[in-house]
Amino acid sequence: MTLRTGHVGLNVTDLDRSLAFYRDVLGFGVLGEGKDDDGQRRYAFLGPLSGDGRPVLTLWQQARGTYDGGLPGLHHLALEAESVERVREYETALRAYGATFAHDGVVAHSEGSASGGVFFHDPDGTRLEIFTASGAEDAPAPNAPAPTCGFF
Repeated sequence: MTLRTGHVGLNVTDLDRSLAFYRDVLGFGVLGEGKDDDGQRRYAFLGPLSGDGRPVLTLWQQARGTYDGGLPGLHHLALEAESVERVREYETALRAYGATFAHDGVVAHSEGSASGGVFFHDPDGTRLEIFTASGAEDAPAPNAPAPTCGFF
């Protein structure tokens, strides 16, 4: 396969609220912002402030209502951290923000798995995961027979 993920675009209901979450809580840099000709639909390109300047995530203010996991489309967005300690730092920041979690604390991806993370929702209800490849060996696995990231 020669394709790789370029960036992920999310529809949001309130760009300012979503920017505050993704920038201030999750640490994304704002690479650019704009709006359409009538100014009603706005967008922001997010990514690391150091690097090649390519966006990792784009936010598009053009949605109404909240995320519905029962409809076709994005299941969840998984973001990888370098360590389980870093995942726990994000968990602390998310709790201070008041994010809604699917599970209590760091959980393993499956029984006996070294990988795991935290599962939560953004301001519009979009399902998100911050995980690490190792360090969750002793964490509980909420869905023992199925991947934790599959059903939340």
